Amino acid sequence: MTKINVRLMTINDVKDFVTAANFCSYDVDLVSGRYNVDAKSLMGIFSIVPSEKLECNIYSDDCEEFLKAIDAFIVK
Repeated sequence: MTKINVRLMTINDVKDFVTAANFCSYDVDLVSGRYNVDAKSLMGIFSIVPSEKLECNIYSDDCEEFLKAIDAFIVK
């Protein structure tokens, strides 16, 4: 499993992030406090506060392509 932090500031950021996550064959979750949502779900992400820094759990160790696709959202 790979863990990173991401920040999604706009509706378009959320849409682009979900699009990238949906190309993954593995699960991707976003965690905000005690809430854990499926990163492939627009409704799930909008049920939390996406403008905050979110923990992204990627259930694969071979996720370089996904990390490149979401590079703009990764908190460094």
